[in-house]
Amino acid sequence: MKRKSFTSTEYVVEDHSSAVHFYTETIEVNGLSSVAFFEAGESYKGQRFYWQNREKTFTLVGLGHAHVITSSSEENRFAEVDKQWNELCSKIVNEEHDLQPILFGGFSFDPANKLSSEWDMFPSAYFAVPSFQLVIRDDRVFISIHLITSDKDSQLQFDRLRGERDDLIHAAQVKELKPYAKPLLTQMDERFKELYLDAVSHVTKLIHDGEAQKVVIARSLALTFAEEVSSPSAMYHMSKEQPESFLFGLELADNLFFGATPERLVKVENRRALSTCLAGSVKRGQTATEDQQLGNDLLQDSKNREEHQYVVDMITSVFNQYCDDVKVPKYPKLMKIRDIQHLYTPVEGKLQKGQGLLQLVKDLHPTPALGGEPRGDAMAIIRMVEQMNRGYYAAPVGWIDAEGNGEFAVAIRSALLNKTHAYLYAGGGIVADSDPTSEYAETLVKFRPMLRTLGGKLHG
Repeated sequence: MKRKSFTSTEYVVEDHSSAVHFYTETIEVNGLSSVAFFEAGESYKGQRFYWQNREKTFTLVGLGHAHVITSSSEENRFAEVDKQWNELCSKIVNEEHDLQPILFGGFSFDPANKLSSEWDMFPSAYFAVPSFQLVIRDDRVFISIHLITSDKDSQLQFDRLRGERDDLIHAAQVKELKPYAKPLLTQMDERFKELYLDAVSHVTKLIHDGEAQKVVIARSLALTFAEEVSSPSAMYHMSKEQPESFLFGLELADNLFFGATPERLVKVENRRALSTCLAGSVKRGQTATEDQQLGNDLLQDSKNREEHQYVVDMITSVFNQYCDDVKVPKYPKLMKIRDIQHLYTPVEGKLQKGQGLLQLVKDLHPTPALGGEPRGDAMAIIRMVEQMNRGYYAAPVGWIDAEGNGEFAVAIRSALLNKTHAYLYAGGGIVADSDPTSEYAETLVKFRPMLRTLGGKLHG
């Protein structure tokens, strides 16, 4: 096993009872498959995560928990995570500025939704610093150990982690990935279908009455499989089926929340902030000519352009609050991925002094593409008419490092997997002239990425 570099740094973080020592060690190794490393961490099942950006220039895998940050707060969850992470990082003196410890996790869509559901184990915010962190950046592979302990004599613990790290690297490099077959789907339940159609009709009336301008209504599918579906299997098939999207996976106990989302919420790199306005969509065509025509029609469609502009206006407003030198193109472009094409407008700016990534995440979530407009009115209507708990669906999921760089995506095109069951989620923006049948058909298109990953098909 060839290693190109080695670093060892100790960070000391004070808590109320004793000095907590934060030890980290990073090595660079030759080529390593991220999915193979995820699979090699089977002993950490329930404590793993996976992330890959759309450009495939940054991949992150975490195994085990060196430190966990959670929040059950409805109002202060973003601030609580930010505060705890900053406290953990405040004593860091890291000589290697390109090798930062990373915090990964996600937030729930709406912590005020108290409906009991498949999401009951998930707090309103759930983040972890991994014991073992893999980063692939610009084709270079780094493996880090993180140990956070109040034990003054931690050498034995750290030596044990070194040995386990070497075993994980060896397993990921030498053992072949299992030949994962697609899961055998035995049952699919379009739960809440009629309630969804009724909700769309009801919401259009509310919009006509001036209660809101736009409301996003979602629904879910429940799948049952012949055998338990493992997290590595799901991640493997998703990476093969949806290579042009953000890929993420977050385990908690027996659950894996995973998805292939086209939508960046916000990225911060060296104080530059970038967001993606993604709203308005249509299916891909059967031929190149049909595909181009569908895309051109989408660019000219007044309903979709209106939906899109809500998102552009809202994200631009938030950026103007937190950033200088905000840039927004005048017209949207098309973003084409495997199953669907979207209207797309990037927004970027330079973060003002004292502002940070999680502050942007807080004020950007949910955008009108996932909640509606105005936000407060739309969220109240969603709570009234949606007969489900979205959990982490359509919410921010992502990472932040010790220097405040990071990226969060919007967790759409996603599913919650639990052993032999999976729950898929999709929604669409409802405006005054929305048709329930058309909106239902749009959700079918949006279910396809995860359904294909899990071995199923839908009509339509």
